[in-house]
Amino acid sequence: FGAVHKAVGHAGRMVAELPRLWLGAPMPCGVEGGACVDAAYAAGRGIVLLTPHQGCFELSAQAVARRWSAERGPITVLYRPARQAWLAKVMETARNRPGMLAVPTTLAGVRQMIKALRRGEAVGLLPDQVPPDGQGHWAPFFGRDAYTMTLAVRLAQQTGAAVVLVRCERRSWGRGFVTHFEPLAQPLSDQLDLAV
Repeated sequence: FGAVHKAVGHAGRMVAELPRLWLGAPMPCGVEGGACVDAAYAAGRGIVLLTPHQGCFELSAQAVARRWSAERGPITVLYRPARQAWLAKVMETARNRPGMLAVPTTLAGVRQMIKALRRGEAVGLLPDQVPPDGQGHWAPFFGRDAYTMTLAVRLAQQTGAAVVLVRCERRSWGRGFVTHFEPLAQPLSDQLDLAV
């Protein structure tokens, strides 16, 4: 019961934070481990930022945009548009913040991500979303098979981009946020061989 209670509490916080995250002034956010992002940019590589639905994932892309986009170009983020037209418009407007370009989960959106990576820019996606049928791969996950996306692997293989894991931690007692960056220990192409 304790873990479920905490998860529900954090989900509630995220919903309460969305209006400010989407429509308000930028929220302060510290950065830890940003040297791996600096190194990837310095090597002239694009960067695939993988941010699971954990912590304040909406703020992680904004933190990247504020820290690096003025010098390195915008971060292109992939998102799934809402089915309701009014909400889809709000999401599109809210996610296209300074230094960020939000693209939908369509072929055109993926093409924009590939172009950004080839220009040496960063892209962000949520790797824990379930992909459409035929666009994923069954892989073991904590002893069970899970249908997972292959888009991150394909982007890295096609462009030679660096892959960085990102999570945005909500500090206790309203003390703000910190975004953590960590390079992927083993290249995605070594973990899963997909024909491109």
